[in-house]
Amino acid sequence: MRKNKQKGLPPQLDRYELKFTIPPELTEPISDFAAVYCSLDKYSERAEKGFYRVNNLYLDSPGYLFLRKRIEGAENRFNMRVRSYGDDPVMPYFLEIKQKVGGVIRKYRATVRDEEWYKVWTEPGFESHEKNNASPSEIKNMELFERNIIAHNASPKVLTQYVRKAYVSDVDDYARVTFDTDLRFMPETEYNIIPRESEMVSCDAETAFAPGCSVILELKCYTSQVPLWMIDLIRYFDLQRTSFSKYMTGVIEVLGLYQYDSGARIAKLET
Repeated sequence: MRKNKQKGLPPQLDRYELKFTIPPELTEPISDFAAVYCSLDKYSERAEKGFYRVNNLYLDSPGYLFLRKRIEGAENRFNMRVRSYGDDPVMPYFLEIKQKVGGVIRKYRATVRDEEWYKVWTEPGFESHEKNNASPSEIKNMELFERNIIAHNASPKVLTQYVRKAYVSDVDDYARVTFDTDLRFMPETEYNIIPRESEMVSCDAETAFAPGCSVILELKCYTSQVPLWMIDLIRYFDLQRTSFSKYMTGVIEVLGLYQYDSGARIAKLET
């Protein structure tokens, strides 16, 4: 009997994220494989052909500390973002911190429903009622988000958008399969989560992906156990694990912040 896993993510989650870039023509066969164990998530269920838009507003320090740590491959690093869903995003939004320690991703998430949510950090003395209806865990994550904004003087840098189809496991406590494509980006220095079509820049697939592989496939699960069906999926389709940062790609595409030294194999930010 299948379990019903159509519920939101918990405020804090430790998981593995296995990333692969695949050709678009593999999306359907892998979807068929995953559908034996999974169902479409609540957003894909409502979306045409199962694909819905995800918008992420990424924050960073004035010197792009979070990006530098990603480029350097630091063992303990994190990024900060505000997420929304849909072509015309509406509340609620989600404050998220994704921390990577070794091979484990720890995700902190808090829901915001106040239209003036960002004024807590931009207008001294502004009082938000956001925490009144939040759970203790979400309040803790909101405060963590706020502390990191203050500690790093973090502010918006890039707004990313992509189209996603997502499956959630019916047979595991937690497991997800996501397909992301049609990556677009725009520079953003305000707390705005709504893309401006005239400023959106499409990802250059030739420079961002291996030839012909423009879809990002992610397999996500608890760190306690990788489902056997995920291992079978990887073997059956002969998938080769890779790394891919939507934030870093967005900075490259839109802001041109760093140069690549092919001799030293080190990406450096321009000063």
